[in-house]
Amino acid sequence: MARERGGDRGDRDSRDQGMVDFVVRISRSACVVKGGRRFSFNALVVVGDKTGKVSFGYGKANEVPPAVEKAIKEGEQSARRTKKIQLRGTTIPHRVIGRYGASKVVMVPAGPGTGVKAGPGVREVLQAAGIQNILTKTHGSTNPINLVKATIDGLQKLRTREEVARLRGVAI
Repeated sequence: MARERGGDRGDRDSRDQGMVDFVVRISRSACVVKGGRRFSFNALVVVGDKTGKVSFGYGKANEVPPAVEKAIKEGEQSARRTKKIQLRGTTIPHRVIGRYGASKVVMVPAGPGTGVKAGPGVREVLQAAGIQNILTKTHGSTNPINLVKATIDGLQKLRTREEVARLRGVAI
């Protein structure tokens, strides 16, 4: 189940950088020790600027808020290193398939007013990237970490018409 935190529509400004973050999943793990169980928490967070830059962070801590903060910090750092995604208005320029591990995410451009038709994990990545109209389908593993990585992989494969023409050495 995807969990969102913050103000309206679940997004929150991260500091003063104009980045928004979505908490995709918080999970609890237990370590059995002599006195009982010791619990720790893992947080998966997607960070983006809603104009084409998107990344994710994974944080672990003994309590939920520090785990989320660690994940946001890691996501912001990796977002600076990623390249901007090629968008066409509020959707993607062409159909693309992203893969990671046993997860596969098929993304298809959609017309205005369609909205983001996606499951948990994929939806947060697309919203953080600023995509408003898209259809998606997931195949294989539904592990949230793999779905997030597969979605980002697919978005990184997007090319504009001009970019493809330049790479092939032809004129449009």
